[in-house]
Amino acid sequence: MENGQSKPRNLRELRASGWVSRPVKQEIRENFLRMLASREELFPGIVGYEDTVIPEINLSLISGHDMLFLGEKGQAKSRLMRSLVRFLDEEIPFIDIPAAPFHDDPYHPISRVGRQCVAAWPEEEVPIGWWHRSDRYAERLSPGTKFADIIGEIDPAKLAGGESMSTEEALHFGLIPRMHRGIFAMNELPELDELVQVGMFNILEERDVQIRGYPIRFEIDVVMLFSANPSTYNRSGKVIPQLKDRIGSVIHTHYPRDRDLGIQIMEQEAAVELDGQYPVVVPYFMREIIEQITIQARKSKYVDQQSGVSARFSIANYRTMVASARQRAVVLGERPAVPRISDLGHLYSSSLGKLELDLMGSHQMSDRQVLDAVMAEAIRTVFDEYVDRHGLAEIAEIFSKGVKIEVGDLISSEKYAGLLKRVPPVWDKAFEVNAASDPAMRASCVEFVLAGLYSMDKISRSQHRGSVVYEINR
Repeated sequence: MENGQSKPRNLRELRASGWVSRPVKQEIRENFLRMLASREELFPGIVGYEDTVIPEINLSLISGHDMLFLGEKGQAKSRLMRSLVRFLDEEIPFIDIPAAPFHDDPYHPISRVGRQCVAAWPEEEVPIGWWHRSDRYAERLSPGTKFADIIGEIDPAKLAGGESMSTEEALHFGLIPRMHRGIFAMNELPELDELVQVGMFNILEERDVQIRGYPIRFEIDVVMLFSANPSTYNRSGKVIPQLKDRIGSVIHTHYPRDRDLGIQIMEQEAAVELDGQYPVVVPYFMREIIEQITIQARKSKYVDQQSGVSARFSIANYRTMVASARQRAVVLGERPAVPRISDLGHLYSSSLGKLELDLMGSHQMSDRQVLDAVMAEAIRTVFDEYVDRHGLAEIAEIFSKGVKIEVGDLISSEKYAGLLKRVPPVWDKAFEVNAASDPAMRASCVEFVLAGLYSMDKISRSQHRGSVVYEINR
């Protein structure tokens, strides 16, 4: 209850309080419209969907539709489904008796024990509990899910105790009935067994339940949400047509439409603390490279594009890059630490488990070779944006011909100090710390220049005992 009022604890007090019962979809719609009218932030933490996905969700909530979120992995489908909880009332009352299988609406109980309680007991003796919105959401991953898990089954123990199969008390109810007056989400719908899909027909259309041929006729009040990958959802036979037909709205998700947006999502979700005892300063070009690696992977013919490349790919790689720089800070005593291209040599551990190779396109390439090719193209793309032909010639002049330069993630920044004695104006936008005066930023700049020149075949590169040697072509 609001304004510091105590919560009603029995049915008489609840009626006196003026509380009004609402179906859950009406509850969500009215709370959503109130928040929309007051200009509240509707989906905090969701970035990049303001003009695409969010408007579709808004209309679905107003329409009272069950929804399917259709998109590749790492497109915030689960987060979006979970975010709908905020449109529920903070708490709702229910008949608080141990034998009740559901959180029954005190005014409209659907369980037999709930109806008997309201009919036989004085209102002041009907106990009322309060169900918080955080508990009114449940989700399930489809693979391995059985009919009994989400709908219900005859309980042998109850039959052994003398209950008749023709009574409601002999049943064990699954997640969907127990989410009566709440939200239920099913992830990876196409992986759901066909018999279970059939069992969901009446729940979506008629809102009743049938278990083992025993009809349980009561109005289940639940919002149904689903998620799926387009490659499996659109495959014939994976989702039976009758179930597709009963889903009110299909919400199409997508990856970030531009790199800067991807960087914003990456930094938000990575939530890396850059301050502290060993601070890290990340040049913007290094953030761009990390996100561009993901973009290139999503374009690569060597990567299975039906599987997709999740936003978690960027997030994990960003954390690994920062961790490598921080390790250097501890070992070499550098403050602040600045990530370098050589730190990307550690991305195998955070990347390879998230890439699925296209067996036709990759041929005999190993997963490491595919990642190397993707990273090389990403570095080239970002480098090319910073350096035009004039800038490239200017940078090339900085390095003396015939010089061999060794770089590595545990080489002191001071050793790079003499390699780049002046910073070209074209680099000014790349740095948050002055590269002309900060040795760690200078080192990062040097490695980016060398990696960029190598990507354009201006210099050669060799690897030796964990370090990389660049050689300026004579």
